[in-house]
Amino acid sequence: MIGEPEIDGDWYAASGSGATAEALPGGPGRERVRRARPPWPWALGGVLAASAVWAGTLAVLDRVPDVPRLAYRHSPDLCKEFDLKTVAQSAGREFEGRQNGEASYPAQDWSYCSISTPYQEETVMYGAQVLVELHKEHDPAAEFATGPGTDPSTRIDIGERQEVQGLGGRAVLDRYYARGGSRLMVLDGGAVFTLTVQWFQPKDGTPGSIDENAMDAAMIEDMRTLMTKLKR
Repeated sequence: MIGEPEIDGDWYAASGSGATAEALPGGPGRERVRRARPPWPWALGGVLAASAVWAGTLAVLDRVPDVPRLAYRHSPDLCKEFDLKTVAQSAGREFEGRQNGEASYPAQDWSYCSISTPYQEETVMYGAQVLVELHKEHDPAAEFATGPGTDPSTRIDIGERQEVQGLGGRAVLDRYYARGGSRLMVLDGGAVFTLTVQWFQPKDGTPGSIDENAMDAAMIEDMRTLMTKLKR
């Protein structure tokens, strides 16, 4: 608490503040005392402003928990950063048809890119999506890797989840259930990266030659490259 300083009557006389002196009842011979003037308006205003700022600071600290570090920048055009070079080599196909999206809010920045291989008869098609979320007001660790990812129609087989070492703070690789594909999610501080790659068999039922383990390794490599590009 900020209290008023102890001031005697002589301070006003010495400072030239113009404090008035009045005689006590009882006539001559009685001591004269000085009546201190009210505090200056600007002094009161300063105390009240400081109190208001402190109260607001306490309210913010009480409302916003500890926020993890953000070591990555927001990219409005993620497709320019997103290069599936290793995945394309594993698939034996080139990706094109890039679609981009992004938004920036006080609590979170996000950006998205979707690409796919062109359609060819009797050939496996591939689609890939990457989502980067930068959480600025809360820690995303509690809900990390609990949702459907970039495609709500897909189902994750948690029983086949693999922990990926050496990528961000935590990384997991999940298989899609009843559909060809994998999802790689990385948590690093307040940033969450999600990369999904799906493959679709030709309509005539011709089986495609897909090395899922090689595709998983390619996804990890391309994710590492993207994270390096976005590093502050």
